[in-house]
Amino acid sequence: MKSVAIVIAVGFSLFKVAPVFADNVDCTIEIEPVVSLEIGSRYTKESTTRSDIDPVSNAAVNAALRPIDDFIRSLTRDANKVLRGGENQAALADCVVAQIAAWAKADAFSDLNTFTANLTIGGRLAGFALAYKQVAPFAQQTEAKDQIEEWLEIRVIEQMTFWEEEATAGAKKGNLRGWATMAINIVGEILNDPVMLSWSEWSATLLQCHALEDGSLPQEMRRGKYALHYQLHAVAPMVVTAMLLERQGRSIHGVCDNALDRIVAFTIKDLETGEASKAHSGEEQVLFGGASELKPILFFLQTRS
Repeated sequence: MKSVAIVIAVGFSLFKVAPVFADNVDCTIEIEPVVSLEIGSRYTKESTTRSDIDPVSNAAVNAALRPIDDFIRSLTRDANKVLRGGENQAALADCVVAQIAAWAKADAFSDLNTFTANLTIGGRLAGFALAYKQVAPFAQQTEAKDQIEEWLEIRVIEQMTFWEEEATAGAKKGNLRGWATMAINIVGEILNDPVMLSWSEWSATLLQCHALEDGSLPQEMRRGKYALHYQLHAVAPMVVTAMLLERQGRSIHGVCDNALDRIVAFTIKDLETGEASKAHSGEEQVLFGGASELKPILFFLQTRS
């Protein structure tokens, strides 16, 4: 497995980016970098388990995040085209870099006005970082790459501070920290930053070590009918970060009595019936006849061998 690309989605509207880099490579895209983000919880104020969705709030959150997520999906599609090679490989790579650089120049995500916005931005930074990491070796825009790396550095330092100083005790054990940990690891590798890499190693270990003996994650199991849903959200960045750390010579394989193996085994097995998650949460899981279908995880992982 030579490269990994993770996709996430972010906002877009009316902002012209670099027109044409080469014949047959039209890099014109209408986007508007998302600088400010102010979102609240998807759940009702009375929901102690954060599993009772408020339809109005949920729609507002989805609307605010949709442009970001759509943009990252677009970036990932283009980044994956770069890996296919061809005579326009460099031009395609420059196109992806130019699109990300537009967000960097605008200082995207520099104005996060709510606690929830800070919680959710880490995974989206991972999407930008992975798309960039994938195409950077083929791109020729040195100045744009410098701008992107400076922007990513600032954003992930803010994330480390948030998770250390502002996140709640529960959030520090949950899936969103896992996505932020992955983002910090990827940027740490891009920048060869030992502090970021060490923080991601410590954070990834901490998250794995919260697992119960059966591999369930207690912070996710308290989420009522969405327990298995959020276990899945947690496992994705855990596995990718562990793999990245392994490649970086910072293996955490086997920590806390092979915690990751237990976590993955629990998750895969429970996809058959959901009974284990139901036993922990006390509620039938949405995938197995609950109030709504299990929504796909927002972040799509593509690997190439």
